[in-house]
Amino acid sequence: MLVEGIQVMAQEGITEDEIVDIVADERSRWQKKGKEIASIELTIDGEEIVVKTTELSPITRTRRITGYLSTVDRFNDAKLAELNGRIAHA
Repeated sequence: MLVEGIQVMAQEGITEDEIVDIVADERSRWQKKGKEIASIELTIDGEEIVVKTTELSPITRTRRITGYLSTVDRFNDAKLAELNGRIAHA
């Protein structure tokens, strides 16, 4: 099930209203930390609903060119030219 753009897997017995409330609460808490949610898994343990939230973690590629360690989007024109001029050797 997709709720507010988040993939939610909920065990049978958890109502749709409970799911929507939990997703809204989790999203609010994670946004305060500056993080995004990839998915939420809800299970029942006795009288409680157990919430397992997984963070959406984009991978950032960092490169080092002649002593300049950064992501490519922050390279100046000279470093971009150096990067584009590289030759891959087998």
